[in-house]
Amino acid sequence: MSVILALDLGTTTGWALRSGDGAITSGTMSFRPGRFEGGGMRFLRFKRWLAEIELLAGRPATIYFEEVRRHAGVDAAHAYGGFMGQLTAWCELREVPYQGVPVGTIKKHATGKGNAGKAAVIAAVRGRGHAPVDDNEADALALLLWAMDTQEESA
Repeated sequence: MSVILALDLGTTTGWALRSGDGAITSGTMSFRPGRFEGGGMRFLRFKRWLAEIELLAGRPATIYFEEVRRHAGVDAAHAYGGFMGQLTAWCELREVPYQGVPVGTIKKHATGKGNAGKAAVIAAVRGRGHAPVDDNEADALALLLWAMDTQEESA
């Protein structure tokens, strides 16, 4: 079974991973800038974290990320763009395929409604046997479940 990584990119990044043995793990990782750090340090820590995942779980066969088209504010948009730039460059360097999946597609797969709220996505993911701590982890799990179900359909 191939390793799949699903990411909800942001200062608090939600992640979900299907390992080679089929086990699913998930969580969140904070890339909030430290008090004495420059603005680019969050992105360097993000790249180091991706390398740690590769070291521990093996190189992902595919990485999926939540493709956000609208952000609540300029800072969130800038952070998302920075994380996406680092992720796509990391994948290109390692020849790891990556795919952005629209938020509405993920929500519709998880809940049946493309405009479902955070609570509905969390409830849907819990209904599939997972225990996300917040909406970031729930979004990553919903994306991973979408990816796994989509792969099964095309097999």
